[in-house]
Amino acid sequence: MSRIGKMPIAIPAGVTVTIGAENEVTVKGPNGTLSRKLHHDMIIKSENNEIIVERPSEDKMHKSLHGLTRTLINNMVIGVTDGFSKELEINGVGYRAQMQGKKLVLSLGYSHPVEYEAVEGITLEVPAPNKIIVKGANKEHVGETAAKIREYRLPEPYKGKGIKYIDEVIRRKEGKAGAKKK
Repeated sequence: MSRIGKMPIAIPAGVTVTIGAENEVTVKGPNGTLSRKLHHDMIIKSENNEIIVERPSEDKMHKSLHGLTRTLINNMVIGVTDGFSKELEINGVGYRAQMQGKKLVLSLGYSHPVEYEAVEGITLEVPAPNKIIVKGANKEHVGETAAKIREYRLPEPYKGKGIKYIDEVIRRKEGKAGAKKK
């Protein structure tokens, strides 16, 4: 039995979950509405303020879908109540970020500033010139947006310059050993 899949999902107050035809799950809450079509084989039931996910058989595919389906629904419930966020940190001399309206403008050592406009449902905050916070209800969109911003200047291992996640550890490398300064 899947340890994650068999755990029920508690529905908090102010959140409504509707299970439509072909396992179309829609979750409405204070942070918005999320909808997702889940695998048609999985059995999703709503009983006394809890969502229970069951699998139809002990088939290997059903076992792997059991925990996944439960986690996807749980992430939707968490997203519409609390939301998700990822923090990015910019390291490097002259590297900085700022907001211009809804656009994120990054100065990353290129000959031009890099502009990024977030998709609908994602908010970007710049509390400091070297810090970016990506927030949203959909966990996938938050992660994708943070990854796209990080891609503009990946952290390099020699000086540590670039955009990294706040909790990411960059393995540092030593420079050339035989080079002498003149």
